[in-house]
Amino acid sequence: MLHDPEKILANRTILLVDDDVRNIFALSSALESYGLDIIVASNGKVAIDKMNAEDKIDLVVMDIMMPVMDGYETMRKIRKDKRFRDLPIIALTAKAMTGDKEKCIKAGASDYIMKPVDVEKLVSMIKVWLFK
Repeated sequence: MLHDPEKILANRTILLVDDDVRNIFALSSALESYGLDIIVASNGKVAIDKMNAEDKIDLVVMDIMMPVMDGYETMRKIRKDKRFRDLPIIALTAKAMTGDKEKCIKAGASDYIMKPVDVEKLVSMIKVWLFK
């Protein structure tokens, strides 16, 4: 069932970066129900490879704690590439420590949401960033 009656999110592509298959399944299923196309990356290195291969990524949802290359390092690398300086990135973090939001923003996140993710809140954020 499609949750977005206006279909304003249809044909928009989200790069979902997370190493936990349960999170990937839950979030991709929920976001697809709003008409979004989802590309999945299991870590930051894979995310950057996919960003270089795809030219239609509209927004990134980035987990912070991942093996190989964590979300902070990945966001810093993404922001160094002039093609992606204005690409919206929403950081996901499971451990809400004091200063996490500021650390995410400093590393390059546009916004920040905590796990477990409130899908409606995430979709609202996505709409805000896609239609700024």
